[in-house]
Amino acid sequence: MITSLSIKNYALIEKLSIDFSKGFSIITGETGAGKSIILGALGLIQGKRADLSSIKNKEEKCVIEAHFEISKYNLKLFFKENDIDYETDTIIRREILPSGKSRAFINDSPVNLQLLQELSLYLIDIHSQQQTRELSDETVQFDIIDAIAKNQDTIQKYQAILSGYKSDKSKLNSLLKRQSDAIKEQEYQTFLWNELVEANFKSGEQEVLEEEFEKLNNVEIIKESLDKSSAIANEEQIGVMHNLKDIKTSLQKIATYAPDYNSLLERVSSLVIEFDDITEELDRCSDKLINDPEQLDLINQKLQLIYNLQKKHQVDSVEGLLEIQTGLEQAISDLSNLESDIENLTIAIKDKSIILDELALTIHTNRIVAIPVLSDKLIAILDTLGMPNVRFDIQLKQGETYLQNGKDELQFLFAANKGTDFGLLRKVASGGEMSRIMLAVKAIFAYYSKLPTLIFDEIDTGVSGEIAIKMGEIMKDMSKTMQIFAITHLPQIAAKGNVHFKVFKSTVGEDTQSELKLLSDEERVVEIAQMLSGTVVSDSALNHAKALLN
Repeated sequence: MITSLSIKNYALIEKLSIDFSKGFSIITGETGAGKSIILGALGLIQGKRADLSSIKNKEEKCVIEAHFEISKYNLKLFFKENDIDYETDTIIRREILPSGKSRAFINDSPVNLQLLQELSLYLIDIHSQQQTRELSDETVQFDIIDAIAKNQDTIQKYQAILSGYKSDKSKLNSLLKRQSDAIKEQEYQTFLWNELVEANFKSGEQEVLEEEFEKLNNVEIIKESLDKSSAIANEEQIGVMHNLKDIKTSLQKIATYAPDYNSLLERVSSLVIEFDDITEELDRCSDKLINDPEQLDLINQKLQLIYNLQKKHQVDSVEGLLEIQTGLEQAISDLSNLESDIENLTIAIKDKSIILDELALTIHTNRIVAIPVLSDKLIAILDTLGMPNVRFDIQLKQGETYLQNGKDELQFLFAANKGTDFGLLRKVASGGEMSRIMLAVKAIFAYYSKLPTLIFDEIDTGVSGEIAIKMGEIMKDMSKTMQIFAITHLPQIAAKGNVHFKVFKSTVGEDTQSELKLLSDEERVVEIAQMLSGTVVSDSALNHAKALLN
């Protein structure tokens, strides 16, 4: 419940701080006194959009702060999931800065408006006559029936499964599209992959082939050069090897005369050995060279295949082609995996649909049982509110579509008088009738579910006398299990409250301000007497006020 409200620099309120109690609280005041300002401030606490024009002094910030006692609201999980400190005395604050920027806080933690709106659903419900049209909303009608049917837990299970079902359906549609696209590309991708597989490329192959091609393509020039080099090295009289051996023989004669000569001999000896090895290698290379036009043609064909595929796939190496081959293989394999994933998702969706159907049937069956109970209770309450011939025809039919709360389609039909045809609430019920129906609905709701603090904003418009007394009694009865506020112009309802607040305007110098005051017992008698007779209070009005209060 809301335990206190403070307002600073908002509309006609300069500064206001008021405490509230549980039970049934009344708020009265002249038209234009500022009741709508109080509701506007509470609207900001609910997360509604802020308006810079609401600031009284444009140079200072506006602050609205409300304290809520939430120990019985089971909201610890909500606070934990949203990473907010949980306090049994939870404080919600809204600030509107002179710049127009708005800020929101829950227990001093900054939050966005969406989170504030979600929390406020658990804390406070402001109901005005204009909102009685919500009764025509199918979601609200289902909420009423499901509260009586005790469907909440089943609907939560259903919604959890439905969320997974929708997610799987979305994934399946995405996979089916991917499969369709992949099938279109599969033939071409398979062709490209086979082309690379048949080429049987190996890493480093291009360099080896290019080297071999150069040898075979220039075999005559290479052989001629090798043979010529070998001849020069081994010419019998003037060859390099013959001359090196002569040099070695000459040095052997003087090697013992000095270390330098011996060193030269050793170096020439090494040179002779190395050069001998070189001449042998020249001969071996020459012997290995074979003029093989067929092999040259095969290598040329393989190289042309490499070059063509590199150009086709826009790479510059065999390694690049091997990567393309691996990618194509994966893409072809993915199609097989897609088929497996699609099959698994299809099975999962079918399994979830079976569970959803079972839960939807349970929800439907419970609603069928609850509808007569709701109809009887509404008729009983409305009979006391001056609608003795009211009838309801609540029709429920199970469809094929998975909706957010089951598979049911609902028609909530209403007839106010005998002999009149049933019609949809929004078309056949008057404003006064809708007010009384909504009050009856809230009274039933209060019994079957934990409603938040409930504020009735002049829903008594269009009723008076005994009906107003009955409405007041219903609200008072509701206040036994929840906190109720009623903003009213009717003394019959005002007299039913446990406490009574008055909204009024005052003038301070050239400034007009709205104020909210808790009335004493004597002040309350006078206020109700004024509601009965006007500004001039007669003795009979005072006596009537006392009678109503007693």
